Amino acid sequence: MDGYISIREAAEKWGVSERLVQKLCTEGRIPGAQKFSGSWAVPADAGKPEDQRRARHRAAAPQEAPAATPHPAAQTAGRTLMPLMNTPFAPGQCLAAVEAMEEGPRRDIALAEYHYFSGHPEEAAREVKGYFTSPDLGTRLSACLIFAFASLSLGDIPQARSALGEVERTLYAAGEASPTYRAAAGFVAATAAVLLHLPMPDRLPPAEDFMSLLPPGLRAFALYVHSHYLYLQKDYGRSAGMAEATLAMGAAQYPIPAIYLNLVAVMDYMSLKQTDRAESHLLAAWELARPDDLIEGFGEHHGLLGGMLESVLKKEWPEEFRRIISITYRFSWGWRRIHNPDTGHQVADNLTTTEFAVAMLAARGWTNEEIAGHMGISSHTVKRHLAEAKRKLQINTRQELGKYMLQ
Repeated sequence: MDGYISIREAAEKWGVSERLVQKLCTEGRIPGAQKFSGSWAVPADAGKPEDQRRARHRAAAPQEAPAATPHPAAQTAGRTLMPLMNTPFAPGQCLAAVEAMEEGPRRDIALAEYHYFSGHPEEAAREVKGYFTSPDLGTRLSACLIFAFASLSLGDIPQARSALGEVERTLYAAGEASPTYRAAAGFVAATAAVLLHLPMPDRLPPAEDFMSLLPPGLRAFALYVHSHYLYLQKDYGRSAGMAEATLAMGAAQYPIPAIYLNLVAVMDYMSLKQTDRAESHLLAAWELARPDDLIEGFGEHHGLLGGMLESVLKKEWPEEFRRIISITYRFSWGWRRIHNPDTGHQVADNLTTTEFAVAMLAARGWTNEEIAGHMGISSHTVKRHLAEAKRKLQINTRQELGKYMLQ
């Protein structure tokens, strides 16, 4: 058809997935799009539809209070603390953003972040080893946090515990220190505790005491951490609202925090059984992550995403899906070696990722038919996965699954 392009061509033009273009056409959000031979024809001059969440936020802006003025210390609090997390860049330009930094510790830490978030823990761990005793607080805390989580994927639990112990010691030493010091220590300690689903440290300052001291990118990630904490408290509505509000206020320009904010929204909406909204957030995270291969977060969150990776990514991006699952197995093995003994909650570690996803949904009250429809498999396959999960866990009933699932 003259004057029209295909779904694939539109996806390439706008830098999004074909699945998202198909969804936009079906929802009538691309003016002039026409159904043709079982697919859609998109007007060649059509622009990429605006994210509805941003439009809603802009419409509401006159009634909202202006954003708080950052504390003066925010200008320096995060310069050396997780610098890549605090750097805005266009999707596809992550490594270029790192290479544009001046040579030195800040650039080295940013490169370690890039390698960690792109699923290369060996390189990340190697790059931060020289900074465990750095006199600069942000550099030292960054090195400890990256090394701790990289060590989980590398199966080196003593090294992970050592790095986490240094984070805790730094927090305990922050009592009489400057507000900037306490903000940095509180941010890293809270991040470690929440992502490992551990109790918050006793000496952690209230979030409101340090949130404003963080620069914008780190503040966005801190709000992801707080949203994740609300999710763990089963306050799914507030968690999703916080994640979406943070994204609407500009966090999307910081891709790493934005990926994690979208993923926690997926977790919330799957818990609320609002699968369309969960899928929208997963695709938003994927659009940010895929150009730079920032897939680590998807592997870390797999068990909490309720089969959404299998439903959305597995068929269209099979190679990336396989790599994400590989990350999941490595990371979750180490994660359980910290979480299980420290909490007494025996999250299952002998299930396949598919068995875990099916069991997680079943434990939350989904029927076999609902699970099958969501994950694109038959009810018989769901039943088979559940039977195998119960056999491995040595339990007899569906109700007992919850004891071994993520909270």
